[in-house]
Amino acid sequence: MSEHRVFPMQPSRWQWNKFKDMFQFYVMLGVIPLGLITLYANVFVGPATLSEIPEDYTPKYWEYYRHPITRFIARYILTNPQQEYEKYLSFIFMEQEKKQLRMVANAVKQKIAERRDYQAYYYRPVMAKYHRISRILFPLTSLYVGDLHPDVTEALLYEKFSPAGQILSLRVCRDSRTKQSLGYAYVNFSQTIEAERVLDTMNFDLLKGKPIRIMWSQRDPSLRKSGIGNVFIKNLDKSIDNKAMYDTFSAFGNILSCKVATDEDGLSKGHGFVHFENVEAANKAIEKVNGMLLNGKKVYVGKFIPRVEREREIGEKAKKYTNVYVKNFGRNLNQEQLHELFKKYGKITSCVVMKNPDGTSKGFGFIAFEDPQAAEKAVVEMNNFEVNGCNLYVGRAQKKSERVKELKKCYEQMKLERYNRIQGANVYIKNLDDSFDNERLRKEFSTFGSITSAKVMMEAGRSKGFGFVCYTTPEEAAKAISEMDGRMIGNKPIYVALAQRYEDRRAYLSAQCMQRIRHQTMSPPLTTPQFLIPTIPQGPRFYNHMAQIRPTPRWTTQNLPRLNGTYNLPILPATAYRSTSRPSIQINNARNNVHARPITGQQVPISRPNSKYTANTPMVRPINVSLGNGGDSTNNTVCSSDDKRMLGERMYRVIEKTYPEIAGKITGMLLEIDISELKTLVNNQDSLKAKVEEAVAVLQAHQANKGLTVQD
Repeated sequence: MSEHRVFPMQPSRWQWNKFKDMFQFYVMLGVIPLGLITLYANVFVGPATLSEIPEDYTPKYWEYYRHPITRFIARYILTNPQQEYEKYLSFIFMEQEKKQLRMVANAVKQKIAERRDYQAYYYRPVMAKYHRISRILFPLTSLYVGDLHPDVTEALLYEKFSPAGQILSLRVCRDSRTKQSLGYAYVNFSQTIEAERVLDTMNFDLLKGKPIRIMWSQRDPSLRKSGIGNVFIKNLDKSIDNKAMYDTFSAFGNILSCKVATDEDGLSKGHGFVHFENVEAANKAIEKVNGMLLNGKKVYVGKFIPRVEREREIGEKAKKYTNVYVKNFGRNLNQEQLHELFKKYGKITSCVVMKNPDGTSKGFGFIAFEDPQAAEKAVVEMNNFEVNGCNLYVGRAQKKSERVKELKKCYEQMKLERYNRIQGANVYIKNLDDSFDNERLRKEFSTFGSITSAKVMMEAGRSKGFGFVCYTTPEEAAKAISEMDGRMIGNKPIYVALAQRYEDRRAYLSAQCMQRIRHQTMSPPLTTPQFLIPTIPQGPRFYNHMAQIRPTPRWTTQNLPRLNGTYNLPILPATAYRSTSRPSIQINNARNNVHARPITGQQVPISRPNSKYTANTPMVRPINVSLGNGGDSTNNTVCSSDDKRMLGERMYRVIEKTYPEIAGKITGMLLEIDISELKTLVNNQDSLKAKVEEAVAVLQAHQANKGLTVQD
């Protein structure tokens, strides 16, 4: 009998082992990043250091914990009920605030739509610095004040408008360089009703003897230039001014602006503009006033058309015209003969020959065709057609304004072509003797090439001291400049350079002035002494140099802007020198350091002259310096300190009458010009006055950048 055998059945553990393996995997997958974060927070970030709590700040409860992990848990995991309550209150407050802002914005838009003010940019919510509380600023109401007298200042405008209400800001717009008034200003009031009061009661009031023009300030250029509600009026009587036109058109609606165009003398040009608040008022004004008599003249009132559209319309009309202008036939043709001459090109609706009061022909007439093609064909075929020995001119009939504009355009084109043709060949000469005339000027400069024109500018039969010589080629002009510039002719050294147009010269001088001002504002102030007592000065290389001992006059020369001219030290030749081309000598003004050996022993006693314009040292005349060897010479006189002091005395007395506060500064600036030009200025009061005005403008621009006044 076989023995009973028991086979125990035990369940397998592979599933359990698999579960443990996966559990360990996922646990480690989460533990490793958390461990790295904890390590980073403890090792690299470190515990937080509590800083001093500001007076206007209340810390949250979780901010009192030191460790960043603890703060994180207290803030986001184990939250405080008080925190949840505050969060809920904040949510309610923000929603209520947004609702109020929406209500205010809708109310503002409704008011703007009713008044058509279009100044929504004035309404801006401002967030408080430490609190989430928004508030709406009161609307700023801005007015434009135009047609101001040049002498009107901010103080005068404030005195004028302050009785109407609180003025938040006021500014008279000025030129950035000269600081002169541009004739308009902006005034901001705190309330709209105050600005409306000024607009209703003070518009066209006299200020400094000139009526001012007040209108709403519209800073959005798209609305300003849209032309909506803008009306054009022409054929106005000369006696109608801004106020009269405003009173006439104010009956049709609210007027934003009203202006009668005037010329440089302030006289009416016979047309004007009225800008209404809405299109309905503009259409009503056009319907009622167009064709009416104002001061005995029938006026035209229509919608304003921008210049671009007008020019486009004129260009289209120029292509399709029916009216033809015929001239240069003298008394050879009458109206019937002119009609017979042109009827072959098409049907003529009207034909007229202009006549004098005695009935004789003026030599021109007009023909109106029915078809534009017939008019164009007549112009093409009949222009320069010979009739009884006269060549006819046949062209499109134009209004006077169109003809003037076309002639002006042709003149500018011819002027530009002529300038391009002679560019580089036209020479400008100044500092001429009064005895110079056109023939002598041509004779002096004829040795350098063929001259097409030579002219000395005259005024009332007297020479202005300058002129122009035009050569055929730029090479001849360059040769004349190199040979004649600085040459003594008569008793004066002349100045010769390429001629420039007025616009180019003005732009060049302005750019040069601004560059000097920028350079002086960027560079540190010079600390060179006013006079120098050298022992054996060492001059710059190539040219001999002599340090001069200058007096200390009552005018100042340090840290002042420079004027156009020569500002070099007076280093001029005493003997003749030869050179194929004149060397260009450039010496920096105050930056040329004079190297001298130090003075040893006792100091030299310095005497004080009796003149109040001299310095503490005696005058030392400069030494004549030779610049080269032999050849054609250009003899120039050496400027001594005595000469400049005498010229400075004369100029100071003249300048002191006009600018007593800054006479010393202006005299110091003018004394840095070349001595020959200084003598010319002293002898010519008009030139001196112009140079003084230029110096004042440069000084004002220079000191305006530093926030100073001219008196400072």
